[in-house]
Amino acid sequence: MNIAMLGSGFIGRFYADSLQGYRSKDKIVSIYSRKEESTKKFAADYRVPFATTNMEEAIARPEVQVVCISLPNNLHEDAVMLCCKHKKAVITTKPLGRNAAEAQRMLEAVEKAGIFNGYLEDLVYTPKFIKAHESVKNGALGRILWAKSRETHPGPHSDWFWDIEQAGGGCILDLGCHCVEIARSYIGKDIKPMEVMCWADTQVKPIDAEDHAIGLVKYENGAIGQFEVSWTFRGGLDLRDEVMGTEGTIWVNSFLRTGFEMFTTGKGADYVAEKAESNSGWLFPVGDELNELGYNHMFMDMFNALEKGVQPKETFYDGYVVNAVLDAAYTSAKSKLWEPVKLNIWRGRTGVGKDSHLQPYDADHYLVKEEVTHYGAKKVILKNKKTGKIIERIL
Repeated sequence: MNIAMLGSGFIGRFYADSLQGYRSKDKIVSIYSRKEESTKKFAADYRVPFATTNMEEAIARPEVQVVCISLPNNLHEDAVMLCCKHKKAVITTKPLGRNAAEAQRMLEAVEKAGIFNGYLEDLVYTPKFIKAHESVKNGALGRILWAKSRETHPGPHSDWFWDIEQAGGGCILDLGCHCVEIARSYIGKDIKPMEVMCWADTQVKPIDAEDHAIGLVKYENGAIGQFEVSWTFRGGLDLRDEVMGTEGTIWVNSFLRTGFEMFTTGKGADYVAEKAESNSGWLFPVGDELNELGYNHMFMDMFNALEKGVQPKETFYDGYVVNAVLDAAYTSAKSKLWEPVKLNIWRGRTGVGKDSHLQPYDADHYLVKEEVTHYGAKKVILKNKKTGKIIERIL
């Protein structure tokens, strides 16, 4: 693929390292950035033949097959509309929009233009997520009851994140978009998110947006998604997922504890891992950040789908649903109430009822629990179907 990269900053360089790493045939042929100096440096570092501070020039070039947006949130819509104008396939970093209204306009625009669209939600492409999700799909955990995702760190790298007008929000939008899509994937992307309860506050940073939040997302089938996000966490980048089902549990630690630990006085250890706060003492390096964070698998899926003429795993539609859930989270944080998720576009299942939690044991009883005690007794706890009385039996 010949790629036009929009944005030369932190995420743009992560994308470039992944796209052009490992002797890849995919090449960035055009780079746009708002600052001329950083545009030229990016072009030199990644051997990009065309560099410009004019966004449309970068997109419209005839050799460009796909446009990769790695710009501040407030510039996503302008970039997407230019891709529609020039009929270029487009993939964009998260979140899709600053809110659901922006996201819906972008979704409708790319679909009307008939162009390929991909949502670059890297954390549903990590090797650990892919393995865990496959186990969930195969039924290893039974019926999914609860899916929790946590992303916390000391705060973003670039100034625009801290400006609520450019970013559209704080850590809920920046990090919650990852967590919501992770939980949604485990529960089932065809299951409708119904309402959200969220607490949010500005506890540490001198900003107008929230720097810490916790939220619950209630799904139509009775499952609960949970997100924990913070720009105030000290100690690096903490990425963790937990999934609980009727038949099992999964715990995933994607970044802060990877089985790689190192002690150093600080000599020769300038960079350890993304958002690491120290280069001395006990450290937790990451062997291959591009792979552990899902970038390689993500772009492979995007470009394979584009070549085959099919949709990738994550599209603008997914980004729109996430934005709608986060809109409800912001409303709830203010009202202190459960707030409905307002989806003008829903393509999943409807009328999905809550599955029965009653497990028959025999003709007269439901099973509550079975266990072996520390003294060797095997017993079951049962509920009478007619009277509701709880009893136990030693087997």
